This record gives sequence, C-alpha cells and structure tokens, in this order.
Amino acid sequence: MRGPSPFTEGERELIAAVVSRRNRCGYCEGVHAATARAMGEAPARVAAVLEDPVGARESAELRPVLVYAEKLTRDPAGITQADAEAVLAAGWPEQALFDAVAICALYNLMNRLVNGLGIEADAVYFEAAAQRLSTGGYAAMAEALPED
Repeated sequence: MRGPSPFTEGERELIAAVVSRRNRCGYCEGVHAATARAMGEAPARVAAVLEDPVGARESAELRPVLVYAEKLTRDPAGITQADAEAVLAAGWPEQALFDAVAICALYNLMNRLVNGLGIEADAVYFEAAAQRLSTGGYAAMAEALPED
C-alpha cells in the first residue's frame, strides 16, 4: 500500500475503501476513506466515489480501475481478459492492474476477518487511525497493537 505504484497512496486507500464498502465492512471503509482524505484525496471525491464508484465524475481517470475492483470483489470468477484490457486501454500500465488486484485481494481478506470478528469503530477512531496510517504507514498501525 506504500511502495512504488502508478496509483498515489491516496488512490490506493480509496480503492481499499471502495472494496470495503462493497463488502459492507464499515470498519475498513471508515479507516481507509479517512486515510484517503488524510493523504490528500478531496473529501468530495472520496464521498462521491464511495457513493457511486462507477458513475462519480470525480473518478473519471480511476473509473476503469474501480469497475475492475468492483467486479473482482462481486464476481471473481467472472473476470475476463476484456476487463483487464479496459484498465490498460484507459492508459494505466500493467503494474496498475497488478496493484489493483493486490489491493482488492488484500481487502477482501481483511474485510472478512474484520466482519467475522465483529470489529467496529466510530468516526473518532477512523480519524486517529488515518493519522497513524498517513504519517507512519502500516508499521505504525502494528506498533499500536497491544503486545500480549
């Protein structure tokens, strides 16, 4: 989520939030939407993309990636070469397609863990987590966990 990528760190967080919303994982959606905003994504863009990832005009350049992530989350066996080609035809390099798949896969796993364990939080927590993630990365989140 923080290494080199054609996506900005904020865009990666936004993709994670979109996948989490599709999976109805309020915890992950809240944390990653807040982190996207903390990393420079405009609040209006984040809200519009979460509401309608495919139709939001704020996401025109990211739309093919979000369409791909939505389909991969909703119907993984239904992904076709044409779906991948749509991302590439929009000007994204192959690395972007790989990164989108990796983000989608990671958050499909995390959403199921979080939902399965019943983890919840509120807006205050989301903002605090976003500050840790945006300034210290994922290592800062691990350091915040209790040792026992």
